[in-house]
Amino acid sequence: MCELLGMSANVPTDIVFSFTGLVERGGVTGPHTDGWGITFYDGKGCRSFRDPLPSSQSEIAKLIKNYPIKSKAVISHIRQANRGGVSLENTHPFSRELWGYNWTYAHNGQLSDYEQSITSKRFVPIGQTDSELAFCWLLDKLAQRFETEPTCPDQLFEYLNQQCDYLRQFGVFNMLLSNGEYVFAYCTNNLCWITRRAPFGKAKLIDTDVIIDFQKETTPFDVVTVIATKPLTNDEAWHKMGVGGMAMFRYGELARFAEPKPGDC
Repeated sequence: MCELLGMSANVPTDIVFSFTGLVERGGVTGPHTDGWGITFYDGKGCRSFRDPLPSSQSEIAKLIKNYPIKSKAVISHIRQANRGGVSLENTHPFSRELWGYNWTYAHNGQLSDYEQSITSKRFVPIGQTDSELAFCWLLDKLAQRFETEPTCPDQLFEYLNQQCDYLRQFGVFNMLLSNGEYVFAYCTNNLCWITRRAPFGKAKLIDTDVIIDFQKETTPFDVVTVIATKPLTNDEAWHKMGVGGMAMFRYGELARFAEPKPGDC
């Protein structure tokens, strides 16, 4: 399985601390050696870095750790391939344009027996992964349901939640999706988040001996939410999502949350 990392913040914030922990799981403390990627939003624009090499060995990953790009929304992924070869076109996150926005997506899990049920016409996969096909299908459904961007974000959240529930019937579907303003997170089995706000304290990464004092790096008004497959620190209280749970974050705050559905376990 792959691992996900996302961030939503109310001010431009770097993700170097969390990304440093994630990178270690790409070949040092974890088996996710089949590529990695990260996308940073800057308004409606975004910049992406992807590499089919293990994140722990990637010179591009070293650049990201040493060059603190600040953003209000970030999506990142480290890959352990299960469908589609190890190549740049199969490396997450994937991006497409819809309603004049860059949408970025990353998936953790594996889908099966979906070929007749998940098809896309307007958005076509470039690689061979089930993940990218599911992304194209999701955007196809959104484009069919809403001719233009919904004026009410709750409508978008509820419709996305329904479609993610549908995709989950084909296997493990943990997902992060963003248009730069909102960050959506959907959970099948492994996804959690933490929101940091004043009073800020210290935190230590699980995967490497790095400690940060957030009070020295922030202002009293900062709000930053980090979403990850598994907690990245061992001295903070992370919120674990339940099966079928979905969250929508906007500028660091939890804007909507859908509880796990009845009967899920």
